[in-house]
Amino acid sequence: MNKELIIVRHAKSDWGQSGLDDHDRTLNSRGLRDAPRMAEALLERGISPTAILASTAVRAQTTARIFARQFGFPEGDLVSDHCWYHASPLTWLKTIQALPETQRTVLIFGHNPGLEELAAELLGSGTAVGPLVTCGVVRLKPREEIPWSAICPGSMELIEHLTPKSLES
Repeated sequence: MNKELIIVRHAKSDWGQSGLDDHDRTLNSRGLRDAPRMAEALLERGISPTAILASTAVRAQTTARIFARQFGFPEGDLVSDHCWYHASPLTWLKTIQALPETQRTVLIFGHNPGLEELAAELLGSGTAVGPLVTCGVVRLKPREEIPWSAICPGSMELIEHLTPKSLES
């Protein structure tokens, strides 16, 4: 059974509340519109997550919960960790390598530049995925059937890169 890693940047956040800590920013109206549409696009592709991991930032949590509801994924099973708030590619890589083999389709929700850099590293040199815009989705699979612990730079290939704008065409 094949593995799939789905990298999701949080949906568009609201910068309008002055004095609010970055960690506590909520989604704006565009973010609240885009997140269910992007989740629906994955659902239409037959995606059924076995794990959802998210940064503790409000905007990442809200995006992950919207996706979870669309998938019928129990929100109580969503895993959050503060270490994923603006995490480096290395932090995410260590997280991926520690996944149990029972997890086959894993969605991770976080922030740039870490997620965009993670996608680029997992794909390896010469493969550009392009910018990971807000609520952008990058679907990856291992180049060969390997355990999560063996995932390393260059070990994955791109299935597709979706953006809210790409769904409009």
